[in-house]
Amino acid sequence: MKKLHGIIAVYKTKGPSSFAVISDLRKITGEKKIGHAGTLDPLASGILVVGIGQEATKKLDQEVAKEKEYKATFHLGYESTTDDDEGVKTAIDPNFQPNIADIQKALTSFIGEIIQIPPVYSAVKIKGQPAYKLARNGKKVPIRPRIVDVKVIEILSYAWPELRLKITTGPGVYIRSIARDLGKKLKVGAYVSELERKRVGEFTKEKAIFLPEKTMKKLLKQRTEQGINDGHNKTK
Repeated sequence: MKKLHGIIAVYKTKGPSSFAVISDLRKITGEKKIGHAGTLDPLASGILVVGIGQEATKKLDQEVAKEKEYKATFHLGYESTTDDDEGVKTAIDPNFQPNIADIQKALTSFIGEIIQIPPVYSAVKIKGQPAYKLARNGKKVPIRPRIVDVKVIEILSYAWPELRLKITTGPGVYIRSIARDLGKKLKVGAYVSELERKRVGEFTKEKAIFLPEKTMKKLLKQRTEQGINDGHNKTK
């Protein structure tokens, strides 16, 4: 691990935050200048593109802009304060359970260039402060909508209340926002219960480095013991 340099892909397991993974990579490699392109929430797994060394970190903006592919599971019938499984859930009592045709029709409005509002619990900066920190402190979080590009949404399976999707996006897309907004459009509520980032540009799971299991368990234990909930950052 000490010889790692340049831009690499690390496969992050569910649990640790992206920041914790980068922090541990600094210890493993002895390199202080390490950054990543596109944060993965703690509850998400998948490809985390990492730049090791000053020259590599300068090129991370190019990696952020690349196409991304996700496999997501949306849980219908509830809304979540964080738009994922970690938040406080509120049950929605719909008059119907949408069928797959209803869902397919609703999903068409989320494909192409769309206006999206990032989750309140995200790393979007509000006057220099991450939105999730303001939200945790009970403050109002005025997040501006943005234009993003969703290239493909494919239904993999559906059995109420679980909807599994393959989603391909451009930069800056929040999968949690798609779940939240789809739930509102269907009038049944929805949040992300599982999320895996399968690809970033040319980086796939097959090309990624896996940190030792004991390392990932240690990072998860640290997060649990410290009560850290910094994960509602960007899920691009």
